[in-house]
Amino acid sequence: MKCIAIDDEPLALNIIKDYAGRIDFIDLIASCTNPLEAIKILNREEVDLIFLDIQMPNITGIDLIRSLGKTPLFIFTTAYSTFALEGFELNALDYLLKPFSFERFLKAVNKAYEISTLRKSKQVNVVHTTEPHEHEKFIMVKVEYSTVRLDLNEILYIEGLKDYVKIYAGKRPLLTKSTMKNMEEKLPSDTFVRVHKSFIVSASKIDSIENNRILIGEKLIPIGNQYKNDFNNFLESKRL
Repeated sequence: MKCIAIDDEPLALNIIKDYAGRIDFIDLIASCTNPLEAIKILNREEVDLIFLDIQMPNITGIDLIRSLGKTPLFIFTTAYSTFALEGFELNALDYLLKPFSFERFLKAVNKAYEISTLRKSKQVNVVHTTEPHEHEKFIMVKVEYSTVRLDLNEILYIEGLKDYVKIYAGKRPLLTKSTMKNMEEKLPSDTFVRVHKSFIVSASKIDSIENNRILIGEKLIPIGNQYKNDFNNFLESKRL
């Protein structure tokens, strides 16, 4: 994995260099005390993982992540626990509170390696996911402090809740930080269809349609006026 470390404290960078040097699958290609210099590297290099401090001059680690178009995996390394929630809302892979041990560092890096390998072998992107290919039958979903695999054929429907979505699948719904637009882009359009500003349904799980409502199990889902034509066109493409 190609990595960079960004921290305005040289001592903190030296610790990361030491830890990274003990791990054979980590290639630390740059370490920067200036986050603006790091942005230049990120714009010209394909980086798999960023080790990133939060409190830095010129720009915070949080603002740096928000400024990136394509976001690599990233792990926050900071002395401040107060930013943990905001960090995870940005889909931080892990949050290492200084001073952290090599064992704790290794645990975070192993998690990054597993996800990076999955991305490269299956072209699955946790944050910016394109429509899955025919052989890709699952997505990765951030739930609280974990990233879980979710098989597409388990999904019944998805409900939008402001800054979150609730995915109804399996025995219990999963709540994740996302938008309905992002979920639409993530799911295959030949199987999933948006029927309301707050609902996306799996076509294979529809039991019946009546009076502008969809029945999936015991759940009645409304069909919004602005989605009615697209939904009817979708149904027409599925009719024999």
